[in-house]
Amino acid sequence: MEYFDLIKERFSVRSFKAEKIKSEDIEKILKAGHLAPTGCNNQPQRIYVLQSDEAVEQLKACTKCHFNAPCAMLVCYKKDEAWRRKYDGKSSGVVDASIVTTHMMLAAADIGVGTTWVMHFDPSAMVSTFDIPEGIVPVALLVMGYESEDAKPIDMHFNYRPMSDTVVYK
Repeated sequence: MEYFDLIKERFSVRSFKAEKIKSEDIEKILKAGHLAPTGCNNQPQRIYVLQSDEAVEQLKACTKCHFNAPCAMLVCYKKDEAWRRKYDGKSSGVVDASIVTTHMMLAAADIGVGTTWVMHFDPSAMVSTFDIPEGIVPVALLVMGYESEDAKPIDMHFNYRPMSDTVVYK
């Protein structure tokens, strides 16, 4: 698919088939995240692939926004590996994890795997439930699967503010 068609047609999928995602599709999605740019290319991302029946069930205790997806990827970053800006010490970790998540989200759409980027989750519950080591920070949850026949974007999906509201030229 052409890139602009992909980003125009992609939407947050909230209705999935129960079918497991093929391992080759998971690998393609993970490869896209692996190729994503990060601050100084430090690659602090850590991705937890939650695909076993047990992990998918445990996920439901950490977020109500699981949409009964058969798989999810919890994108985190390792604090001590993220680049830091020298002027104020700001870490690139959240930005790095977000770029990785975006790459994976678009790669998934390109191969026919629907996703929803979820930020509504309890990070401490994720850490304890999935035994995430200290210093690894959960940032984004990408729930995913093959779209069900009734999957469709929410009504407001295609409503865009005018670019003049969001872009400033100087």
